[in-house]
Amino acid sequence: MCIPFRYRNCDDTSDAKPDPDKEVEVLMINSPSGPGLLFPKGGWENDETVEEAAVREALEEAGVRGDIVSFLGDYIFKSKTLQDEFSPEGLCKAAVFAMHVREELELWPEQSTRHRTWVTIPEAAEQCRHPWMRDALLDGFLKWHASTMATPEEDVTPEG
Repeated sequence: MCIPFRYRNCDDTSDAKPDPDKEVEVLMINSPSGPGLLFPKGGWENDETVEEAAVREALEEAGVRGDIVSFLGDYIFKSKTLQDEFSPEGLCKAAVFAMHVREELELWPEQSTRHRTWVTIPEAAEQCRHPWMRDALLDGFLKWHASTMATPEEDVTPEG
């Protein structure tokens, strides 16, 4: 899973360091199966890493491309669809990443069933459908972002 983000009123195509006065926004999507908003997530294929899966899901579900800039942690959640004799509780682990969005596509694979919305952190926390995703936002992303802003000499984009 990734938490796609951008800086409001900022040219995200440049490699300029983020301005601490610019407000960060995160991208959330609706779920066809119920109310509330979610971050893009899904399983990964055998031939890809969890980072590659997060990037792919962001593209398929939200129509965005960007750079994974940080691992935010692993979060445990219950999945009704993955309950079976080996895991009756349906417990799953999601690796969560921060993804700096560089491009929003006009057309993407799930656009007929998904709508994307840019929201502030407080709005995201209020509208988030799952408590574990809210925890990933507030305990993972927000703390990482605050530490990034506290060290302005570091860039949010990976070297290379």
